[in-house]
Amino acid sequence: MIDESSTAIAIRDGYPVSPGHTLLIPKRHAGSFFDLSEQERSDLFGLLDRTKLALDEEFQPQGYNIGINDGAAAGQTVLHLHVHLIPRYDGDRPDPRGGVRWVIPDKAKYWP
Repeated sequence: MIDESSTAIAIRDGYPVSPGHTLLIPKRHAGSFFDLSEQERSDLFGLLDRTKLALDEEFQPQGYNIGINDGAAAGQTVLHLHVHLIPRYDGDRPDPRGGVRWVIPDKAKYWP
């Protein structure tokens, strides 16, 4: 475990897509972000802020993707809510524009 709040923990992803890829996970079982209480959401976002600062110091990324796969149609395979905090680095993709839009490749490139 990297860090925790009263209602959530931060751990490194077991299958990271980049160095420092971290998961923020509520301690109480919740299948969806929309099942969280206001306090749990607040704690989760506070933990997200602290984790980002720690990743800045340890890995010095140039950007981040923050993602939640909420529901089977959105690609959720673990039926317990978790937030991905994915550090991004200059050059890790030839053209990173579109970011999370690439979950549906035919819709990702919206620029000319």
